Amino acid sequence: MATPPEQPSRPSTYGYQGTTLDIARLPIPGNAELLVYVIVLLIFALIAIFDDQVSADRFVWGATWVTVGYFISRGLAKATRVLEQ
Repeated sequence: MATPPEQPSRPSTYGYQGTTLDIARLPIPGNAELLVYVIVLLIFALIAIFDDQVSADRFVWGATWVTVGYFISRGLAKATRVLEQ
């Protein structure tokens, strides 16, 4: 009875092999609501700069309400994800 020829060993598929390019990916910071929030604040700032009738306190008042709206929208978005689980 003849023994079969020895076959080259293949690397194990278990554990870390060191040659894969599969790395952990972090989520992209921010979201679409944050982008809209920043754009709205920039537009408010430009209006306050170029329009003489808009004072600094009006800009801050408008920015405050936009910020409140942003925080409420983020809270609602997170609350709906909690209820899904």
